[in-house]
Amino acid sequence: MKIALIYWSATGNTKKMAEALAEGIVAGGATAEIFAVDEFDQNNLEAYDGFFFGCPAMGDEELEEQSFEPFFAEIEGKLKDKPVALFGSYGWGDGAWMRIWEQRVKDDGAKLVGEGLIVQNSPDEEATEKCRDFGKTFLVNI
Repeated sequence: MKIALIYWSATGNTKKMAEALAEGIVAGGATAEIFAVDEFDQNNLEAYDGFFFGCPAMGDEELEEQSFEPFFAEIEGKLKDKPVALFGSYGWGDGAWMRIWEQRVKDDGAKLVGEGLIVQNSPDEEATEKCRDFGKTFLVNI
């Protein structure tokens, strides 16, 4: 099984989450490939059995609008029936951006696996372990 983790990160917090999620995926027996959003070739969607998408809350609890939002808007219609999990960090608010994003993924017909994983600011050891666990449980639930 091969899982793609595609993220955008300005401060490195969401990147750290992607790395910990990948550790959990590998510990669960699958292959994990991590991509910054501008590194992923959208023509390769079919090469993966599942996807993690990561983006922090920006502005008024929205997805980052210069790189990540245009990327996600372009591929979201191609995710129908594919296992998808979401993650990201935030510094304020209550996670509204994640709830909106989850609903968007469901509305597009993707198979949302679990609730989006959010971490306030930089992931500490407890949050890092939650990421690893989420990577493992994703595999069980797809």
